[in-house]
Amino acid sequence: MSERSERVRVVVVDDQALVRAGFRMILESEDDITVVGEAGDGVEAVDLVARARPDVVLMDIRMPRRDGVAATAAIVAAGTDDRPAPKVVILTTFDLDDHVFDAVRAGASGFLLKDTPAEELLDAVRVVAAGNALLAPSVTRQLIEEFARQRPATAVPPPELDQLTDREREVLALMARGLSNAEIATELILGETTVKTHVGRVLTKLHLRDRVQAVVLAYESGLVRPGG
Repeated sequence: MSERSERVRVVVVDDQALVRAGFRMILESEDDITVVGEAGDGVEAVDLVARARPDVVLMDIRMPRRDGVAATAAIVAAGTDDRPAPKVVILTTFDLDDHVFDAVRAGASGFLLKDTPAEELLDAVRVVAAGNALLAPSVTRQLIEEFARQRPATAVPPPELDQLTDREREVLALMARGLSNAEIATELILGETTVKTHVGRVLTKLHLRDRVQAVVLAYESGLVRPGG
């Protein structure tokens, strides 16, 4: 019983049964991951997640009845302090999918291409289950371009940014560039453990779920500008 409780609980959402079966086979080949349910569209997904209470949802973005963006928003909104929402990883066929930006705004914690190698899929599930965001460099670049296009020129930084120290603002800016903790440590000549502490404080002070939200806030507020 204790062994099963330590497993990462996953729900797979895709409108193609063969795709769901393929993901299930890969995920359940591992001792620390279990698939607790499958859904064929966003309506089924929201209902299933409420019942199965997974840690991670692999969510197709294009589905009938309710797409992955709308389903992600509903799942994230249903989370509470006592029962946090699961982490949602968006599955997309193209790394430049037009819906990626909307999925970030809806609360997705990561993105994967459907043809991602099995090992990368497994690593991704573990990464987001541990509370980290999964944001590929290509997706980060797309987000930057989208924020630059959509953000108002007179964007006003949220007052919460004033709570950050100068060092924490530096760390936030580098997070928004897509740098990992190790890369931030090298850039700022700090220990990786120290960087991890700074990242945690940034997310806490700004009431953010993860690094994906940090990217959203940094660019929408104008704290970081493309090419700056």
